[in-house]
Amino acid sequence: MIKTKIVKIDPSSPEFYLINEAAEVLKSGGLVIIPTETVYGIAANKLNKDAINRLYEIKNRPQDKPFSIHIERKDRIEEFARAVPVCAYKLIDKFWPGPLTLILKSKDTGKVGLRMPDNEIALKVIEEAGIPIACPSANISGRNAPVTFQEAIKDLEGLVELAVDAGNTRLAAESSVVDLTVEPIKIVRLGAIKKEEIEAVVKNKTVLFICSGNSCRSVMAQALLKKVLKEKNRADVEVLSAGTLILSGLGVTEGTKEVLRREGIDASAHRSQRVTKEMIKKSDIILVMEKQHEERILSLAPEVKNRLFLLKEFAKINDNNLNIVDPIGKPLEFYEKTFQVIKEAVERISNII
Repeated sequence: MIKTKIVKIDPSSPEFYLINEAAEVLKSGGLVIIPTETVYGIAANKLNKDAINRLYEIKNRPQDKPFSIHIERKDRIEEFARAVPVCAYKLIDKFWPGPLTLILKSKDTGKVGLRMPDNEIALKVIEEAGIPIACPSANISGRNAPVTFQEAIKDLEGLVELAVDAGNTRLAAESSVVDLTVEPIKIVRLGAIKKEEIEAVVKNKTVLFICSGNSCRSVMAQALLKKVLKEKNRADVEVLSAGTLILSGLGVTEGTKEVLRREGIDASAHRSQRVTKEMIKKSDIILVMEKQHEERILSLAPEVKNRLFLLKEFAKINDNNLNIVDPIGKPLEFYEKTFQVIKEAVERISNII
């Protein structure tokens, strides 16, 4: 038995010195009870064999049942997993940070469970520790997962170095666990997220249109596809648009506004955004206006090559030039011609997805 130090941390404004203390205990190989939004967990350095062996012993858990890893940023997923499927990025975008554990192919030949908790204390401890954190529920295997600090400390006092008391957990339910290494995906454990919610996200498609500034061509394409899908009563497709340039927050050009107005579409509320890796990786089909955009997307996420296309490839035009030229600075007549090419391609896309 060891002496367990108990510290109280304000969940609305965590004290840094206490966060740092918990992180230092983890880095030195100790075990720490921490809160998450679901249940209390026992955190340990995943790279420290002695710490992990102690965790198995305390939990009375079989050694062939690995612990999942808690991370503090979505983009860390690829540090631990390989061949991450599109549906993983969709689920991450929808539910992280939150009560969802994803089982993915690990960097070796096995599997790895990953979760990003929606709890400021947990996220700050993980960030400050700077190491992979295993964090199973703070209970003996077979017993109920603790949703209050009192339940967590009851059986574990004297078995861990530090215990963080942050009151009751917000959700009071374990995370849902989804295995994405098999097809179809398998819901291993139902928890705070319902089966229907998970299946809806996985089933839905995401279409991403890319141009330079996200103020004309990609806006036309996005608005047109949304209109067509609405007419077809399709609510299972998310349609996004973005630009490769740094500019964000700009409205559409007057030419774009006018050609869309003639189509019965009001684009005045649109604001430009820069494309991100997260957008790219969660998209089932990525449609760009020019070759330069294709090259930019591949530089950000080369693994999306098989779902990346030039939009003009879908237009029935006998033209060796597959670029849809930027209409900015050109007369309305040029906008109209650009719009017609995009419209033809989008209508074909709507029949494919």
